[in-house]
Amino acid sequence: MIRLCSSSQTRAMLLNEASIEFRQESVDFNEDSIITSSPKNFVYQATLGKYEANFKTFGFEDFPLLVADTVVTSQNQILRKAKCIEEAFHILMTQSGNTSSIITCMIYQTPHKKLIDISQTDYIFKEFDQEDLERYLQSGEWRGKAGACMVEGFCKSYIKEVRGYQNTAMGLNTDTLKIWL
Repeated sequence: MIRLCSSSQTRAMLLNEASIEFRQESVDFNEDSIITSSPKNFVYQATLGKYEANFKTFGFEDFPLLVADTVVTSQNQILRKAKCIEEAFHILMTQSGNTSSIITCMIYQTPHKKLIDISQTDYIFKEFDQEDLERYLQSGEWRGKAGACMVEGFCKSYIKEVRGYQNTAMGLNTDTLKIWL
């Protein structure tokens, strides 16, 4: 049994699909304080901040800690979580017809071992249909999503090519985690 220090339902689903037993509870960490132009550095700093906050609250003696964060980048921009519909539109248009890289970092800690993994999956997207995009924006499903996009949702029909693993893009590299478990 591990402690998933994330409120993400997608990460919980990935652990369930990988048959990894877990309990889900977490302490928040404010990513807005991170200042960097490097996507890999950003996702590492965010994951490290979450790890430190959750370690301070839970430790890892009773259950190993699993902390993760994801960042989306396209056109040399870090595409964070949109705060409003206009920002979501801009973020999605940056990805339309371009390559988006989804970078996930995880830290897994037990009393005897620590895993830090940074994985990347690249998606090459067709241009988004404007009417479809408008429906997606109005649905609000983009809220709380790095890059305002869900590769298992709205963006799925626009994928021309994938380089990497879908579970990394969905927020947790369970393939690597299972090796460590």
